[in-house]
Amino acid sequence: MIRVMKMMMAATIGLAMMPQAAGAQVLGSDAAACTSGGGPAILARIEGLKDRKGNLKLELYPANEEDFLQDDSVLVSAGKTFRRVQVPTPAGGAIALCIRVPRPGRYALLFTHDRDGKNKFNFWSDGAGFPANTKLGRRKPPLASALIDVPNGVATTTIRAQYLRGLGGFGPVE
Repeated sequence: MIRVMKMMMAATIGLAMMPQAAGAQVLGSDAAACTSGGGPAILARIEGLKDRKGNLKLELYPANEEDFLQDDSVLVSAGKTFRRVQVPTPAGGAIALCIRVPRPGRYALLFTHDRDGKNKFNFWSDGAGFPANTKLGRRKPPLASALIDVPNGVATTTIRAQYLRGLGGFGPVE
C-alpha cells in the first residue's frame, strides 16, 4: 500500500512539473516533447485568432539574419536548422502548439495562421506572430521579434496573432 501511494505521489509531482498550456490540449506532431516535459522544445500558446479557419503553423529557424525566414529547402539542403509543425485550426478552445528543437539554444520562431489552407502566406488574409508580440506593421519583422531561448526542457511563450489592418499594416485583432 505504501509503495502504491509513493508511486501515485511521484506521478502527481511529475504531472505538476509539466509545462501547462492554460487548459489547452497541446497540438502538433511534436506534442510529446512538451507534454512529457522532456524537450528540448517550445510550447507556444496562441491568442487572438481572427477565426477558426485553415491551418496553424510554427516554424523554427536559426537565430541569425541571413537564415531568418529563408526558404526551408535552402536551409535543409545547407544542413541548417529548420522545422515545421502544422495542424488544422481547432474549432474551439485554447490553443497550444509544440515544436521540438535540435538542442538547447537560441532560435527564431514564426507562427502563421494559414486561413485559406493553401499552404502559402497570403498577405491579405493570413495572420502571423512572433514571441516578442511587437506590432509587425508593414515591414519584414526584425529577427529580434522572433528570438527565443530554449533550455534543456521546454520554453513557453505566448504569441498573439496579427493580421493586415488597413494602411497601418499588421496588428492584433481588437
